[in-house]
Amino acid sequence: MIEIKEKKILIDGEPVLLMCGEVHYYRLERSDWQARIDQLKLSGCNAIATYIPWLCHQPEKDIIDITGTTQPQLDIVGFLDLCQENDLYLFVRPGPFIMAEMKNEGIPHWVYTDYPDAIPVGWDSNEVTTKTLDYLNPGFLKAAREWYSIILPPIQERLYQNGGKVIAIQLDNEVGMLSWVSNTPDLTDLVLEDFTNWTKERYGSTVNSRYPNVFSEDRDRRNELLRSPAEEIAPFLLKDLGYYMRSRFARYISILRGYCEEEGIKDIPFVVNIHGTGGGRGFTFPIGISQLFESYTQDEGYLSGSDIYFGDFNMDMFQDLYLINGFMDAMHLPDQPLTSVEFNCGDGNFGSTFGGRMDPSAADLKMRMCIAQGNRLINYYLLTGGYNYRMDQTLNDGNDRIAFTGERHGFAAPISPEGELNFTFPRMAESIHRVMAVSDKLAGMNEEKDGAAFAFIPDYYMTEYRYPKSSKMKDIIENIEQNRGGSAWEVVARAMLLHGLRFGSVDIQHKEINREIKSLIVPSAKYMHSHIQEKLVSYMNKGGNVLLYGDLPQYDFEGNPCTILAEAAGVSYKTTYRDSGDYYLSLETSNFSKRYPEVRTHIAHTVDLKKHVTPLLRTYDTKEVCGFESRVGDGKLIGILTHYSCDLTFFKEIFEKLSITPALTHDYSYHGIFTTSVANENNERFIHLMNLDGLKKNFHLFQNGQPLFEENTVSLPSRTGLMLPVEIALEKAVISYSTAEIKHREQDRVTFALHGEEQVAVFQTEHEVLCEPSGVQVKKEGRRYTIIMNKYDCRGEDVTVTFA
Repeated sequence: MIEIKEKKILIDGEPVLLMCGEVHYYRLERSDWQARIDQLKLSGCNAIATYIPWLCHQPEKDIIDITGTTQPQLDIVGFLDLCQENDLYLFVRPGPFIMAEMKNEGIPHWVYTDYPDAIPVGWDSNEVTTKTLDYLNPGFLKAAREWYSIILPPIQERLYQNGGKVIAIQLDNEVGMLSWVSNTPDLTDLVLEDFTNWTKERYGSTVNSRYPNVFSEDRDRRNELLRSPAEEIAPFLLKDLGYYMRSRFARYISILRGYCEEEGIKDIPFVVNIHGTGGGRGFTFPIGISQLFESYTQDEGYLSGSDIYFGDFNMDMFQDLYLINGFMDAMHLPDQPLTSVEFNCGDGNFGSTFGGRMDPSAADLKMRMCIAQGNRLINYYLLTGGYNYRMDQTLNDGNDRIAFTGERHGFAAPISPEGELNFTFPRMAESIHRVMAVSDKLAGMNEEKDGAAFAFIPDYYMTEYRYPKSSKMKDIIENIEQNRGGSAWEVVARAMLLHGLRFGSVDIQHKEINREIKSLIVPSAKYMHSHIQEKLVSYMNKGGNVLLYGDLPQYDFEGNPCTILAEAAGVSYKTTYRDSGDYYLSLETSNFSKRYPEVRTHIAHTVDLKKHVTPLLRTYDTKEVCGFESRVGDGKLIGILTHYSCDLTFFKEIFEKLSITPALTHDYSYHGIFTTSVANENNERFIHLMNLDGLKKNFHLFQNGQPLFEENTVSLPSRTGLMLPVEIALEKAVISYSTAEIKHREQDRVTFALHGEEQVAVFQTEHEVLCEPSGVQVKKEGRRYTIIMNKYDCRGEDVTVTFA
């Protein structure tokens, strides 16, 4: 039995971590399947994931092959059985769309020919530039249903509850991504008819004042007015089209789930994949969250899965990953855990130019952060490379292959198309084995938090459709894009994490703000819904604190004046200054505990103040206020309406003003350390540490100002992560703490990996303790054993502690 409960994935009632590797059977010779599975098991994974390409299994309407009759590698039935024989859980991804660099994104060519009205029409009735289709087109749905009737029966027979190993199924892939990246909303006649009905139902008698002379026209004229919108309706269409598409995607996902259930696929998670990372950063990832959150929260039984395509894990982007995991969690139903269904691994040489080369630490550190934040499934994508075979059909497209990457595919993967392990494999495998050694504990643990949260406003990322000729859409979207991420992530979130603050996120658009959240960080544009402004004011009136960073809200999302938040804070917008080649915009501080150095900035929004508002930042030359502190009810609002440098001392004082203090801290002087902790209901904990720099760091850890680990030093090697156990119950002992990471566990023994000059582990046990190698120092005081692991005494070997 598989359940999603209390942010855990339960199999037969026990929480599990699923560490998957993506293996594309159809890109491998059948004779290589077992070898790749052996390599996957060598990596430490306990599950295997794969796309199932419709394009390959039904290349022509009357040609169907799921047993390898036309191409041996298409025997999906045999592949599923082989994985089961190897005792691996299975996560299947049968589309209809799969992307995976496949031609037509994995859709058979004949679908486009048979159902041309499913091909979207874009702005100004232009042709689309991607291979997307209207998901709810009746012809496409008919074809997709027939595909599911072909591929789902063998999957259903191999479900976990039917004695097989299939434990999750993905519905389509990256829904809405192609429309977003091409700025081509699906504006077919069918979609616009449906949009018209949706809009009329939503706005009732006011629809004609909202869209003058649009819905009263005949169908063709109406469609023309929507595909080429006038400026007077542009702000409304921007908002309504985004809302409508969210609901349309959710309907599509619900239909696919219905197809699955009709074929007997029930009682396993249905996974919705979220897209959006780009250029090695996470700034655009929340666009996918915004597009799809209605899809995976419409009912129980869904999981959302991230696409994590970052480069190295370093000081540039570590806060991006932390934030997007938090944003996903903010949108979830209470029971839904985090998962990552495309977790990029390998060396980054996607273009076969040796560019984008990643450090071997990349997959290790990114995975550790995801696990610390509660990810219960990680799918390493792509674990194994392979080959794109030529189709039997002549495509006249230059090579007739199934994909557009040429003959070899996945040459950046840890396992090459030829089956060779590249330089990233050992570190990746080591980290997987470390996690799996304590997976039974981690699978039931959640991150501990410090009472602060980062606000998430989904509509700030509803910017995927913009009419190119609309200046109103342009103004709204550009202001939102300038303020929703960028500096707020790279300054405020980074400062929080470097101070050791562990924080979550909250959807302040749709949900109430939990009273346990003492302070809220709100990246703000000059556009903000009135109900969000009202909610923030209510939160502060009841004693909550807000850090408003970016622009001062002056309008609602449709461009109507809305200054609820500003009025409550006692400020009003004055003007905006921008840096230029001849104007060196600079800031100075006021009313802080000390004078902070004057700093340059590129933008400052200034405000007029009422008497009860305290200035914090001013422009140097005009002395106008662009940062302030204001009492709002029993709470407080601090507004930083400018880009400020990531001065950790400055932000420490800001955080203290907001009553934000970290419980878990360290005494290393030069930062570059990520810290967090996870715990379960039995008060077992792991402290997660990551060194983001290329130098070794020694330091002490503190909990609420008190030394941890009896003041023993923690040693954190260059670009390394550690999970240090605290009060972890083993079968025959309890680890009170250890400054070394667990490498391996058995019923009567535990092995620690040495990574510094000296580590210490303390146990409580009734059993006799034996250590290998024999040079390890053991101190016994009653039931307490202290193991001192000095690398010279241990001859540099790992230390195994046995309970006799």
